[in-house]
Amino acid sequence: MSFAIATQSVSLRFNRLSAKPCRASSSRRTFAVRMQASAAAAPPASGEIKDKNAELAINAIRFLSIDGVNKANSGHPGLPMGCAPMSYVLFKDFMTADPKDITWLSRDRFVLSAGHGSMLHYSLLHLMGYDMGIEDLKQFRQWGSKTPGHPENFLTKGIEVTTGPLGQGIANAVGLAVAEKHLAARYNKPGMDLIDNYTYVIMGDGCNMEGISSEAASLAGHWGLGKLIALYDDNRISIDGHTDISFTEDVAARYEAMGWHVQHVADGNHDIDGLRAAIENAKSVTDKPSLIKVSTLIGYGSPNKADSHDVHGAPLGPDETAATREYLNWPYGEFEVPQEAYDEFSAFAKRGQEAHAAWDKMAAEYAQKYPEEWAEVESISTGKLPANWEDSLPSFTSEDKGLATRLHSQTMLNALAPAIPGFLGGSADLAPSNMTLMKMFGDFQKDSPEERNVRFGVREHAMGAISNGLALYAPGLVPYCATFFIFSDYMRNAMRMSALSEAGVIYVMTHDSIGLGEDGPTHQPIEHLASFRAMPNMLTIRPGDGNETAGAYKAAVLNSNAQNPKGIKRPSTLVFSRQGMPNMDTTSIDGTMKGAYPVVECANPDIILIGTGSELSMAVEAGKKLEAEGKKVRVVSMPCWELFEEQPQSYKDSVLTPGVAKVSVEAGSTFGWQKYVGEKGIAIGVDDFGASAPAPILYEKYGITVDAVVDAAKSLC
Repeated sequence: MSFAIATQSVSLRFNRLSAKPCRASSSRRTFAVRMQASAAAAPPASGEIKDKNAELAINAIRFLSIDGVNKANSGHPGLPMGCAPMSYVLFKDFMTADPKDITWLSRDRFVLSAGHGSMLHYSLLHLMGYDMGIEDLKQFRQWGSKTPGHPENFLTKGIEVTTGPLGQGIANAVGLAVAEKHLAARYNKPGMDLIDNYTYVIMGDGCNMEGISSEAASLAGHWGLGKLIALYDDNRISIDGHTDISFTEDVAARYEAMGWHVQHVADGNHDIDGLRAAIENAKSVTDKPSLIKVSTLIGYGSPNKADSHDVHGAPLGPDETAATREYLNWPYGEFEVPQEAYDEFSAFAKRGQEAHAAWDKMAAEYAQKYPEEWAEVESISTGKLPANWEDSLPSFTSEDKGLATRLHSQTMLNALAPAIPGFLGGSADLAPSNMTLMKMFGDFQKDSPEERNVRFGVREHAMGAISNGLALYAPGLVPYCATFFIFSDYMRNAMRMSALSEAGVIYVMTHDSIGLGEDGPTHQPIEHLASFRAMPNMLTIRPGDGNETAGAYKAAVLNSNAQNPKGIKRPSTLVFSRQGMPNMDTTSIDGTMKGAYPVVECANPDIILIGTGSELSMAVEAGKKLEAEGKKVRVVSMPCWELFEEQPQSYKDSVLTPGVAKVSVEAGSTFGWQKYVGEKGIAIGVDDFGASAPAPILYEKYGITVDAVVDAAKSLC
């Protein structure tokens, strides 16, 4: 169905419905007059939902959301009030999921990209029979509740991804849809569609204003993600007011240009049949993602606040809530839901449980017929890593040629790819520089979705958020994504969301310092190591040779699998060099896993030198010079602060002995190093933006040399 035809057919339905007059209560008269004065594009404020059971269920969604926000005295009631009809249709008639088993692999996924409207999602979870009671709704936005201000997948059963920063959710949804398309292509067999689910999204004007949505939508269209369906809540309101002050583009035309199937439901307030038909049409289009623009009134039913920014981000309050109850003929008290509304949603649980039971039966047959494939599916669906997967990681000695750690990283990626069935990923148009191609696989594309190299193009922000969706689709998917370390700035929010969401993405960051040379300060990361070390639940690992690169990948995979003292999944930022460095006999995977360890040991040192990455060998050479002058020197490699902090205090003291003078050397910001070198120690690094010159010149000019380390040490001991 083309955009024009869909618009015409749905608009005709809307015109018939809007002709019906509203009843003449004072609140309804006020509401109708207010809406007539609003933007011409708004759908009608008055109208009728002919199915009274549907209307009851829709109003149950609205008032649970209103009451939750009122009780918290904080939140966003407008979106749930406007989106209740489309949510009702989606969950009652289309979503297939089992509220009693949120881990079922082939369940449909729902993402509320406009996460500020979270009471909508919590109200739906309650009505659909998930583990979400009325008391939970009453605790909205309170300490320790499972109804936080924005949806958090790690707190609330039934929430697939954490949303809040606008645009992240639609990009996560693209990742979820990529995972489905990829796994279906790999594992489905004739008559056995083991992986077969849709990803549904509700997104808003703010999501479409954020650039990440265009990045992600462009890729979704390119990849032909036919099981991705986004409902765009076109309510034309943002915090500043009506969106025509800053946002007047034709969003539907933009998506159509990006290869999406586009429809428009002109009256999202009342046209239940139009909403249902639009979703059915979207499901019939298998080679394109679908956008359904649904024109609604934000805060529908509120006589004095609907269609205004007043209802966007503040409670209605008691007076306006009473007026809304009158307008919508809702005679029930706070958090009171009639049984008939629950009954209206009973089909959801029944449909999901029946589908789940049928899937279990099919899966048992599949396991008998295809045991090898089933073993991989089990690994992906449960997160249980294959036995001895870490044996695939190579080790190195000083006899092996020294290489840039980005080249060692390529070796590790290609070693892990055949060992871990859920391993996949790619780069933001930098694969030849990042060295991130898995050589045994082709490219994931529209017509080759079974392949495991993902080409993200120059779209770092979407790449990170899509990778989060991949990681959260199934526990055993281990996605990686890559760019130059400096361009982590473009996807920092997505990386933070990885850490917050407990999404075990592996971020492969190359060209890690002034060592990249002539490209200059626009491309030289300085403060980046410090900033990611400051990020909670993120491992930042900067290895110093091949063995440490293997250790970095082992740590990253284990942490993506929640194998750590905290017992939660966490992402890793692996930071690799452009320039070469020697392999060492004393580096190790096990040492790297501890975060810091001696590579040159000394029982009672006069000085401890600490190095990371390409500066580790510099610290070792400085140690040799100091030893030649009679100093007792311990050289410590410290690739990962976070892993070191998780070691027992006795171990930490044995490595960085208290009371011993210390010097650190790292070609990045010195911020944070005082914690380890102490107040009297010296941190050698770079505390401005770098410069354009060959790398050796830069190291000399910035004083990051063996002699500088020696001089600093001698000044302390």
